[in-house]
Amino acid sequence: MVGMTTTVPVEIIFAAGWVPVDLNNIFITSANPQSLVEEAELAGYPRNICAWIKGIYSTALQHRDIQTVIAVTQGDCSNTHALMETLQLAGKEIVPFAFPYDRDADLLRLQIEKMMSFFGVSWGQVAEAKERLNRARRMVWELDRLTWQENRVSGWDNHLYQINCSDFCGNPEQFGADVSALLDKAHSRPPAKKELRLGYIGVPPIVDDLYQYLEERGARVVFNEVQRQFTMPFDADDLVEQYRQYTYPYGVFFRLEDITREAARRGLDGVIHYAQSFCFRQIEDLIIREKLKLPLLTLEGDRPGRLDARTRMRLDVFLDVLR
Repeated sequence: MVGMTTTVPVEIIFAAGWVPVDLNNIFITSANPQSLVEEAELAGYPRNICAWIKGIYSTALQHRDIQTVIAVTQGDCSNTHALMETLQLAGKEIVPFAFPYDRDADLLRLQIEKMMSFFGVSWGQVAEAKERLNRARRMVWELDRLTWQENRVSGWDNHLYQINCSDFCGNPEQFGADVSALLDKAHSRPPAKKELRLGYIGVPPIVDDLYQYLEERGARVVFNEVQRQFTMPFDADDLVEQYRQYTYPYGVFFRLEDITREAARRGLDGVIHYAQSFCFRQIEDLIIREKLKLPLLTLEGDRPGRLDARTRMRLDVFLDVLR
């Protein structure tokens, strides 16, 4: 098994016969994610550091079968460098990977080939793994279409299955079978009634009841920005180009092109921008507010748990304004 701090060219890992594990996913779905944050703080992590980083640290230490971790040193959290060092101190093998800021194809190819060299795989093997994963991805693309075009899939299911395309739960075939079963149900269920159509942009939420709360109040998330990017929705033939089109690790202006295009295509009434506490991406909110011509509510989350009363009140007011 190999841990990942965020999405990387997972085709390489599957081509090598390893099992990828997105540490974010097993942290947030653990029985008590808050305790994992507290364990990192007891180990010395500061209070004013992103809870995702602390959760990843404790999760990696708890899972002794994960001895190797791929850490994204450019294109994700700026705290990953120190996370790498503390995991290395604990005996984990660290494999760095960097997405070039300017999306330079040559630099990205170099990073991909260095990762291929570590795992001992060829371009042919990677191409076969890519087609294997694309079979599951295509089903998730259909699930996304049923969310925004036919209103047959909830915002939560859209979020859940798209975000799991980071590692396919370690088994692309079983994951594909689960998506196929959901698609069968979705095709036969009646479409949801007319509701407010929302976009969710920013990193996935650390709170676990946002989607349910919105749907209880007559709003549906029909666009999950970063989660959708995990599905590689462009179907590029070339692996390098696929990860050049993947918007999350690059600048906010490149992300805004995708957000603006999808907002128009999906007929959004408004957008929720989620910003994790103590994250550098909070600064990008001022750019998003300047450039995105839609009603926008910025939410900040800190630790795992449920929405607090203040955030619920802000959501209620935002929905009332949209109506």
